[in-house]
Amino acid sequence: MSEKIILDYGSGGKASQRLIKEMFVRHLGNPWLNRLDDAALISDLEGPLSMSTDTFTVDPIFFPGGDIGSLAVHGTVNDIAMLGAIPKYLSCAFILEEGLDMDDLDKIVSSMAAAARNAGVLIITGDTKVVPRGAVDKIFINTSGIGSVIAEPSPSGSSASPGDAILVSGSIGDHGLAILSHRQGISFETDILSDSQALNHLIVRLIREVGNIHVLRDPTRGGLATTLNEIAQQSEVEFFIEQDRIPVREAVEGGCSFLGFDPLYLANEGKFICILPEKFADKALEIMRSDPAGLGAVKIGHVREGRKGKVVLKTPLGGHRLLDMLEGEQLPRIC
Repeated sequence: MSEKIILDYGSGGKASQRLIKEMFVRHLGNPWLNRLDDAALISDLEGPLSMSTDTFTVDPIFFPGGDIGSLAVHGTVNDIAMLGAIPKYLSCAFILEEGLDMDDLDKIVSSMAAAARNAGVLIITGDTKVVPRGAVDKIFINTSGIGSVIAEPSPSGSSASPGDAILVSGSIGDHGLAILSHRQGISFETDILSDSQALNHLIVRLIREVGNIHVLRDPTRGGLATTLNEIAQQSEVEFFIEQDRIPVREAVEGGCSFLGFDPLYLANEGKFICILPEKFADKALEIMRSDPAGLGAVKIGHVREGRKGKVVLKTPLGGHRLLDMLEGEQLPRIC
């Protein structure tokens, strides 16, 4: 193959076949994908099922702690898991810019393969399009996934109830600041890495060992503040959050202070919110902290009647204010 992506790789002819076999099948190959049919036959899943789709356009495509390939797998795997499901299969579609370095594509696909193996999922069907220079920025990836729901009932953003505890699995803002600082060439004394990771294995443990989980949600675009507002509105309850309890790494806090960002609104790609009855909170935290994906888990607040759809933040000085959704585009091209 050539050193760069050329338009012929999207023609459907011999060049396309070489790209599929020598790049995608070489890294991602499995019995389903290797058949190279127009669709994958799935015969081992029983309902209810969880399905999700997402498109990834992060800039830069390589960043501290990850790249667009692993991010695409993690993002869709995590979305499926948030419904209380075990992710099983993914589809993957690439939109490639003419001139993209073939070595970069190889690294991205290899990273996707490693992320899929670690998450325990298979990429079983896909698509590739090549567009002229300038039509996209290097590479866009769409991934869709499906999994079997094991929670009964399935967690939902509309299921938070007064008296529930609100837990978060670890420090927030890491991904957003890692992307921004790398994009702008800004360095800090302490390296800031994206938290991009698969959360499905930890989620399965929580479901099986704790159960009765009302809400699971990963606070990606818009950050923790926006996601809490979304859930409060869906459930028509009020959230009371103690700011001092929200875990933020010192380097992220310092970087945000320097750049004028609020870590509560920065994207995360490896953290999740867990809302469940207060009596199960300690057990859930114990399980979360025993897993690498949840080492920094803490309780940050609780659910109460109050004003429906509102998030009240108790500040370090003891005052109270409404924590609103993100307004405007704080950090473009983040996922």
